[in-house]
Amino acid sequence: MEKTDARVPEGALPERLAAAPSPGRPRFLVLGLLAITDGCETVVLQPSRPASLLAALLLHPGAVVSSGFLQRVVWGSAPPAGGKAALHTCVLRLRRLFAKYGVANQTIEAVAGGYRLHADVDTLDLLHFRDLLSRAQACEDPEAALRLARAALGLWKDPLLGNVHSDELHRDQVPRLSEERLLAVERVFDGELRLGRHREMIGEARRAVEAHPGHEGLSVLLIEALYRSGMRAEALAEYRRIRTHLDTELGVEPGPALRRVQLAVLRGEPPDGHPALPPAGTPPAVALAEAPAARGRASPAAPGTAVLRSLVDAGLLEEGPPGRYRVHDLLRLFVQAAGTAPPVAAQHIPADMPPPPAD
Repeated sequence: MEKTDARVPEGALPERLAAAPSPGRPRFLVLGLLAITDGCETVVLQPSRPASLLAALLLHPGAVVSSGFLQRVVWGSAPPAGGKAALHTCVLRLRRLFAKYGVANQTIEAVAGGYRLHADVDTLDLLHFRDLLSRAQACEDPEAALRLARAALGLWKDPLLGNVHSDELHRDQVPRLSEERLLAVERVFDGELRLGRHREMIGEARRAVEAHPGHEGLSVLLIEALYRSGMRAEALAEYRRIRTHLDTELGVEPGPALRRVQLAVLRGEPPDGHPALPPAGTPPAVALAEAPAARGRASPAAPGTAVLRSLVDAGLLEEGPPGRYRVHDLLRLFVQAAGTAPPVAAQHIPADMPPPPAD
């Protein structure tokens, strides 16, 4: 026997749809548990074949979804004999579910080759989310754009379609949906940066990167937030982390956006290319070129050691065995970007060469 759907007031988890007609149109929810809401109370559907069918149609609003795909969603790789007839029976069950919860305006339309379910921004949270994010992208007011992006992100709840038991959807469709969520996260972080709230967003950005360690867009935004907050060494450390992850897990190099923000950090420039003072507490990149001048002072060894320590702290040199250093790729990239010969401090520290003696 099919389980009764869970129903709860809006804002909690579902308990029961109101018996009286709702003043609002029923809406479908797919950005979390599959559910139906009237704006006051919400029904979270129990796992069932009609629920899987509904999720597949809602993830393709207004589009014809083929019968073959729907059969795989509902029954996996082994649909029953007479699959089209069995699918038609499942559609009839879903229509009865609509009638039970007062969904009268959305009909499942049988068309050549499959089925279609129409929806709009008022009847499907996925379309509402996309509309909010599109408006955020087009908005010229940074504060308003951030509010729209936050509102879009606020529509998501975990676990995503956790009550829909379909390998087909969770293998192919849910990951694509999750990418849309990450676009909203990026839009929110970008809005925070535009408003100068780089320090405030670091904690949230770190958590997002920890949850998605291979996502380049999130790492770019975290690197920029760290750099703008005067944390150049941490910004370079995040670049090294994502570069290593991409290399070891995917066998690819960092993309253009990551390389651009890395070079901006190395040059002491903001990512938008406008000149800026280096972040507080970190050595400016031009100090590398000034290092040779210190060699003529009365105590030449101490400045050399200080420069090496600064380079290590900035992530441009890596310490090997005790007393030995290795030039990091970041330093070589900086020299190439600057279009000049390597400064003496870097030119005379090949791999495994000991540093100058201290006083």
